[in-house]
Amino acid sequence: MKAQKRLFGTDGIRGVANRDLTCEMAFGLGATAVRMLGPTLVIGRDTRISGSMLEAALIAGITSRGGTALLAGVIPTPAVAFLVKDLGADGGIVISASHNPPEYNGLKIFDNEGYKLSSVQEVQLEEGIRLVMQQGASADATSNESEALPEGKDIGQSQLIPDAHERYINHAVGILTKEQVRLDTIRIAVDCGNGAAHYTTPETLRRLGAEVLAINDGGNGAIINVDSGSSDLEQLIELVKSNGACLGIAHDGDADRVIAVSNKGRELDGDYIEAICALDRKATRGVPNNTLVSTVMCNIGFMQAMQEAGLNVVQTAVGDANVLAAMRKGGHVIGGEQSGHMIFIEHNPTGDGLATALMLLAALQRSGSSLDDLAERTMKKYPQVLINVSVRDKSQLDNCEAIATAVTQAEAELLSRGGGRVLLRASGTEPLVRVMVEAAKKDIAQSVAESLVSIVESELA
Repeated sequence: MKAQKRLFGTDGIRGVANRDLTCEMAFGLGATAVRMLGPTLVIGRDTRISGSMLEAALIAGITSRGGTALLAGVIPTPAVAFLVKDLGADGGIVISASHNPPEYNGLKIFDNEGYKLSSVQEVQLEEGIRLVMQQGASADATSNESEALPEGKDIGQSQLIPDAHERYINHAVGILTKEQVRLDTIRIAVDCGNGAAHYTTPETLRRLGAEVLAINDGGNGAIINVDSGSSDLEQLIELVKSNGACLGIAHDGDADRVIAVSNKGRELDGDYIEAICALDRKATRGVPNNTLVSTVMCNIGFMQAMQEAGLNVVQTAVGDANVLAAMRKGGHVIGGEQSGHMIFIEHNPTGDGLATALMLLAALQRSGSSLDDLAERTMKKYPQVLINVSVRDKSQLDNCEAIATAVTQAEAELLSRGGGRVLLRASGTEPLVRVMVEAAKKDIAQSVAESLVSIVESELA
C-alpha cells in the first residue's frame, strides 16, 4: 500500500492553490490548531489572489472550534511571528508560498513564542488535518470521534488587528535605534516583488531617515515574484546603478528573506550578508559562542572567511527550521541560508527580511565604506552554479545508483581541477531536484553541473 504523501515540506504546507492546497486543508488546519496551540491565533497573508479564499476557510476552521482569529491582513511572515508574542496569542498562521509563483500558496504555523513548529508537532497537526478532512467538519481534530461543536455565544469570532503594521514597523525601527544607527544620508532601492512587504519595508526605512526608491510595491498578487523581488534582481540592479543608491534590497513574496545588491550592482546573497553581519557583530560586541549557523548550501568562500576570522560555523540541512533548531540548541544568535533567509534571534525568532536588511545597513554605516568594498574584503566567493531540474518523483533521488555514481565522478573531477563540491537535493516545496556545483572556475562548475543535470533528467524526469 502506497504511503500517504506528507502535507508538510521544509516550510509548512505548500502547493498550487485550489489543487494541492485546498480550502478543506485550511479549514482542517484552523480546527486542529485551536486544539493543539490554543484558541487565539494571529492570521496574516501575502498578496496572492488565493489568499483571501484560504483565509476564509482558515477562519471558518478556527471559529468552528470556538477560537478567535486575529486578522493582520496582508503582512510579512516575520510580522506574524512578532505579533504572536506582542499580542500574547497562542500561535500564528501565515498564508503564503514565499518565493514560489503566484498560483502557489502555503500555510506556515508559529507557536506562542513565534517559533515554527517542530517536526513532531507537524506530524500531530497533519494527523488532525487529515482526520477533519476525512470525517467532516464535526470531527474532533485530536481523536477518532466526532465532537459536539460550539453553538450560540460559544462559536468563535474573527477580529481585525487595526495597528498590525504599526506594531511591526515600530519594532523594526527599534532594531536600529538599539544599534544607535540612523539612515539620514542613505539612498536605498527596494524591490518588494509585489509581495507582503510592499508597505512595511519602504515605510520603515523612510522613518529611519532614508531616501527610498521602491519598485514592484503595488501589492499586485497576480504577479507576486514574477520577474521581480529576490527571485529576479535585474530591475533592482538597474535601479541601484542608475540612481546612485548605496545599496538595493529585494524581498521574496512574504519577506522572510532578503537579497542585497551593492552600489556597483553586485548580487549579495545570504552568505555575504551573514558574513558581513557576523564580522560587524564580532568587532562591536562579540559573537556568542564564537559560532554561527548556516546550511550545507553555503559557499566554500563563506566557510573560509569565517574560519580566517576565528568564527566557527555549524552546518545544517537546508531549511530555516533546521537552522533555528541548531541555533536554539547551541545558544547561537546568528544563523542563515544562502537564499537570504536569515535569523537574528535577538530580534525575531524566525527569518525576517526587514530585520536582516537593517542589520546589514548597521554594519555598512559602521564600516565607513561602500557596500561593494565591504563585500569584497569580507569574503571571496567560489563560482557556483545552481540548476533546478523538474522531475516526476523527487523522492527517488537518494535511491538512484546512476546519480550517486555520477556525483562521485563529478567530485573526483573537481578535485583534479582545483577543488570544489557537489550537492544534489530535492526541493522541499516544488517537484524539483536542485543541482549545485562549486568550483575554482565558473566554466568548470557549469560543465560539471550540466553533466549532472543530464543524468538527473535521464533518470528522474
